[in-house]
Amino acid sequence: MAADGQCSLPASWRPVTLTHVEYPAGDLSGHLLAYLSLSPVFVIVGFVTLIIFKRELHTISFLGGLALNEAVNWLIKNVIQEPRPCGGPHTAVGTKYGMPSSHSQFMWFFSIYSFLFLYLRMHQTNNARFLDLLWRHVLSLGLLAAAFLVSYSRVYLLYHTWSQVLYGGIAGGLMAIAWFIFTQEVLTPLFPRIAAWPVSEFFLIRDTSLIPNVLWFEYTVTRAEARNRQRKLGTKLQ
Repeated sequence: MAADGQCSLPASWRPVTLTHVEYPAGDLSGHLLAYLSLSPVFVIVGFVTLIIFKRELHTISFLGGLALNEAVNWLIKNVIQEPRPCGGPHTAVGTKYGMPSSHSQFMWFFSIYSFLFLYLRMHQTNNARFLDLLWRHVLSLGLLAAAFLVSYSRVYLLYHTWSQVLYGGIAGGLMAIAWFIFTQEVLTPLFPRIAAWPVSEFFLIRDTSLIPNVLWFEYTVTRAEARNRQRKLGTKLQ
């Protein structure tokens, strides 16, 4: 604890607004939507975790697209300079401008890019089973629903107007399409060369662009290796 002589406070304090979301007191819906509006933070944490453990170039490119999307949002906000609704009732926001909504733009970029990845990047095989298609449809609908709910939460909690989240969604969707095309047409052909760089080999960065279903590939390879090691261990114990 600080001593009595160390309690001189600066003139003003500012909160870290990354996870600071306000909602009407006693409003259960607002409370739930406030947690839902933190989805971009959870997405970023998930990406960082995935990159640390997988170190796959397409995932790194996806995160780079999200970062570029945020930079574009910041630029547009400071060019248009449209204020938030109701005179800015919230005490802690990242910026006083609201056009376009960064939460909406972020989530629609993430959802649309993931949608394109699921249906275009994960190549469909001729012997695809019903469940393989079903989980793609369910996941895609879930992503689109999450983007809509996060956008709605920003209006409900008076952080943005409908037009601000609408244009944020349009900007995020267009950015996602453009970045997906850029990744597929420009970056993906370079991934094998990048993966062969000494620095990439040192950090175990890999390229899985030519593998149709990475999840199934990793499962089968891991299962085969585990069985092989188990047989070797059993032979040694005999």
